[in-house]
Amino acid sequence: MHPPAQVRSRLYDSAELEAVLQAMASQAAALLQPQQPLAIIGILRRGAPLAQRLTDLLVQRHGIAPPLRLDLAVKRYADDLTLLHPETRLDEPASHADLDLRGHQLLVVDDVLYHGHSLLRVLQYLALKQPEQIRVAVLVDRCVARLPVHADVVGARLQMAPGSIIDCHVPPYESDFQIDLVQPGHAS
Repeated sequence: MHPPAQVRSRLYDSAELEAVLQAMASQAAALLQPQQPLAIIGILRRGAPLAQRLTDLLVQRHGIAPPLRLDLAVKRYADDLTLLHPETRLDEPASHADLDLRGHQLLVVDDVLYHGHSLLRVLQYLALKQPEQIRVAVLVDRCVARLPVHADVVGARLQMAPGSIIDCHVPPYESDFQIDLVQPGHAS
């Protein structure tokens, strides 16, 4: 028996995603308080380069002072949405143990908001650092969060059938910046 075929469709190409990121930077800039220190936190893997792209846009196009840039390693799902860690794993870097974020506004960046488990784990961790506020930016919101979390800045809201996968390709992890929809097909 062969594994089921998959149908892959391109939803956004690189040029379209650059426009999406610019719109996200504008949304984020409108939420940020210029008088408060800012930390932008990428969720590894693909959230980290997205966080850096948003940081660059906020600094270059919106005049935001260069923020503190951090990344957090969080893992729950494989790329095919297979559950890897039922208790979402967050690995705190040793350099973050004494990190003082009191008075900071935080912008957490990830590629896809799915059920919300990873995001909730990140928010729980960051809340212990006592920031002034935490905002969330995602490239894609699947609109199926099961936990009381949401994104303040959303690039695209994509409501897809269960079992479908939103596959974000983000350099440097992939060569092209794009979003594909992967749908389970039928065995041939």
